[in-house]
Amino acid sequence: MSILLAVTGWDAGPWRRRLEAKLPGHVVVTPETAGDPAAIRYGLSWRHRPGAFAHLPNLRAIFSLGAGVDHVLVDPQLPEVPIVRVVDADLTTRMSEWVAMQVLLHHRQFRRYDDQQRARIWDEDENQPAARDVRVGLLGLGELGRDAALKLKALGFDVAGWSRTPRDVEGVATFSGEAGLEALLRRTDILVCLLPLTAQTRGMLNRALFEKLARDGRLGGPYLINAGRGALQVEDDIAGAIRSGLLKGASLDVFQVEPLPADSPLWGFPNVYVSPHNSAISEPDAIAGYIAGQILAFERGEPLRNVVDRARGY
Repeated sequence: MSILLAVTGWDAGPWRRRLEAKLPGHVVVTPETAGDPAAIRYGLSWRHRPGAFAHLPNLRAIFSLGAGVDHVLVDPQLPEVPIVRVVDADLTTRMSEWVAMQVLLHHRQFRRYDDQQRARIWDEDENQPAARDVRVGLLGLGELGRDAALKLKALGFDVAGWSRTPRDVEGVATFSGEAGLEALLRRTDILVCLLPLTAQTRGMLNRALFEKLARDGRLGGPYLINAGRGALQVEDDIAGAIRSGLLKGASLDVFQVEPLPADSPLWGFPNVYVSPHNSAISEPDAIAGYIAGQILAFERGEPLRNVVDRARGY
């Protein structure tokens, strides 16, 4: 029985070794070493090449190796088998660490004081609001968004969240639907986006949305944090909003083109943090354990968990 590991831009070796150790009796192959297509039962994808999973007559499921599944769903030759997304405590914790760090960097004016240290300037800003006076709004209340919301709440921020359909998060104000999105934006000083990429969310982080963010907050203007998907954002609009002051700053971990081109203006803004899509890396040992557990349970007759709804895109 074989597992097809189809990845682009990653070293397949660490994944293969860990999966074979956790799944005795299963052989992990790549598209180049696949052998008999009929022997392959499961597929693992990270930005696989289109058609990699076509013509596998006994394929039972495809597992995404990252938090999102848009990189899987873009394949026009994708077979009609269940697609499973990653829901892993390690990945979730990493994302919440990154989100909390970025919120705090803007809230506590890190760039300002870092620059002052380099220039040997001692200048304290008396306008430093407490976390309770800063309104953080999260777009997306799935596993990642819910955990980030609770951790920001624990730090004392005034946290609210939005999702397409109603969700409840203890101690967090929640909004849903189009009307709910407008309401969330109006009360948000720092906007955190952890949404999946779908036809409805593509390009939604644009100037029209930024204009709806709160202008009366203690931070002097709104900030944007995006660790969802690069195609959620219109980067020309972000750059324009930074230049005009519509956005006071931003933290971006994902981009329309990756790596971010050297000529992108986003590199040069002192109030924009750029990170190389590493807010929540897929650590091979943790993700391999999650997938192995799913496969073993499935082969015992148990249902797969966290199966993607193809119509919704997540």
